Amino acid sequence: MNNVSTISMFFLSGLNEIRNYRSPLFFLTFMCYSIIIFVNVCVVLTIILNNELHKPMYILLCAFCMNSLYGTAGFYPKFLWDLLSPVHVISYSGCLLQAQVLYSFACGDLSILALMAYDRYLAICRPLEYHSVMSKQRVITLVCLAWTMPFCIMAVNTILTYRLKLCSPYINRLICLIWSIVMLACFPAETTVNSIVAYITILIYVLHFLLIVWSYMFLIKTCVSSLENRRKFMQTCVPHLISLFTFSLTLLFDVIYIRFGSRDLPQSFRNFASIEFLIIPPIMNPLIYGFKLTKIRNKILSVATMKMK
Repeated sequence: MNNVSTISMFFLSGLNEIRNYRSPLFFLTFMCYSIIIFVNVCVVLTIILNNELHKPMYILLCAFCMNSLYGTAGFYPKFLWDLLSPVHVISYSGCLLQAQVLYSFACGDLSILALMAYDRYLAICRPLEYHSVMSKQRVITLVCLAWTMPFCIMAVNTILTYRLKLCSPYINRLICLIWSIVMLACFPAETTVNSIVAYITILIYVLHFLLIVWSYMFLIKTCVSSLENRRKFMQTCVPHLISLFTFSLTLLFDVIYIRFGSRDLPQSFRNFASIEFLIIPPIMNPLIYGFKLTKIRNKILSVATMKMK
C-alpha cells in the first residue's frame, strides 16, 4: 500500500472554543510578540554593536536571543493570522515546517543553555584554561553546532513523520507538533520507528540537561569556598539558572502534556499548555539578562539616555 498521505491540509481546532474572544486575544498576542521582538532584538544589537561584549558569555547570550526570535517566528505570525480568519487551516508541508521550527528551537535552546553552563564552569572552576578553551572562534563554532545539530535531529523526526499514511486532517491544537501528526496515523505499527527516534532524541537532550547539572555541581562546590567566586556566581550564573529553570519547567510540562495529557482538561488550559514555552522564556530571558548583567544593562541604559536627550 502506498504510504504517502493524501491529506494536503490540516484543520487546527484549538481555537474553536474561544471564537468570541478573538479580538482581545489578537491584541494581547500582538503585544506579546512585539515585546518578544523588542527585548530580544535590543539584547542582540547591544552585543553585536559593542566590541567589548564580543566575549564567549555574551556571544552565547546573543545566540540564545536569536534562537528565541527564530522559534517565535514559527508560531506568532500564523497564530495572529488564524485569529483573524474564520477557518483555521494549514497545509501539510506548512504543518511539518512549523513542527520542525518549534522543535528545533526548543532543542537549540537547551543546547545553548548547556554551552552557557560549560562556559561558566570553565570561567569559575578553571580560569587559567578559560581563554584557550573558549576562544571567540571556538565559541562561534559551538554556537553553529548548537543550531545545526537540533535542526538535523528534528529533521529526521519530521521526515519519518512525513512517510506515514494519515487517516484524519484534524489536529486538536493551536500548533502543529510532530507527535500530534503521528497520532493521526492509520496504522499504529508504522509509528514504531517514530517512537524509537523520538525517545532517542529525548535521551540526547536529557544528557544535555545532565551536563548542565554536572557543571553546576562543580560551580557550587568551587564557589562555596571563595567570596570572589560567589560574587561571580551571583552575577553571571543566577540569570542562567533562572533561564534554565523557566525553560525546563515549561518544556517538561509541555512534554508531559503532549504524551499523557487528558482530553478532559479545558481547551483554554490545553492551549496555554501547548504554547507556554513560546511565551514565557522568550520574554523572560532577555529581561533577566538585561537587568542582571551589568555591562548589557549599562549599554542599554546609555543608549536609552542618549535617545531621550
